[in-house]
Amino acid sequence: MADDATMPADEVRSKVLEFAAIAKECPENLQERCFELLLGHYLDGLAETGPRTAAAPPIPPSEQRLPAAPPLEQGQEDIARGDVHLKAMKFLERYGLTLEDLNQVFYKDGDNILPLYEDLKTTKTSECQLRIALMLALRTAIKTGEFTFNGEAVRSECQTRKCYDAANFASTFRRYAEFFDGLEKYESSAPTVRLSEGGRKMLSELVKTLR
Repeated sequence: MADDATMPADEVRSKVLEFAAIAKECPENLQERCFELLLGHYLDGLAETGPRTAAAPPIPPSEQRLPAAPPLEQGQEDIARGDVHLKAMKFLERYGLTLEDLNQVFYKDGDNILPLYEDLKTTKTSECQLRIALMLALRTAIKTGEFTFNGEAVRSECQTRKCYDAANFASTFRRYAEFFDGLEKYESSAPTVRLSEGGRKMLSELVKTLR
C-alpha cells in the first residue's frame, strides 16, 4: 500500500464513500468483499502512479532566456545599453539580437570590450581568421558605430589562437571579399577593413553561434 503521506487524502475519502455506496447495492453477503476489491484496486493504482502533481505549463518563447553567461571577475561588468553605439543597437535590432546576446559573447573591463568566448567553433584556419575579423568589427561598432577591424589585429589574434596561416593570410581576406566593403587586396599598410552588408549578416549569425 502507498504511504499515506503520498496519497491525496480528500480524494481517498471521497472514493471510500463512493465504494461503500456501490457495495451496498450488492447482496449483503458480498458487500464487504465488493468494498475490499474496489478499495484495493484504487490503492494499488495510487501506489503505481505515485502522487499526482500538475504539470508545469510550457514557457512561452517570449519568456525563454538564454543560458547564463559565465560569472564575471572583479572589475568586469556587463555591457549596458548606454555603452552601445546607436548604430550597433540598430544592427542588433535588425538581425533579431539583444543586449543579452551581446553580454553572452563580450564583457566590459573599464573602457575595453573584451571577448567571453574562447572557442571559435571551427577548426579551419581560414574560418578562424574570418570569425576573428567579424568579432573585432563588432567590438569596434559597439564603441564607435563603425563595423571595421584592423587586419593586423586579426593577424595577432590568429597567432595567439594558433590558427595563423602566414602564407595565405592576405588571400583569405580576398576569398571572403563578399563580406568586406570594397576590398580587392589586403595590404598591411592599409589594415582597416569595413564589413559589407553581407558581412554584417554573417556577423549576426556568428554571434548566435558563439553565445
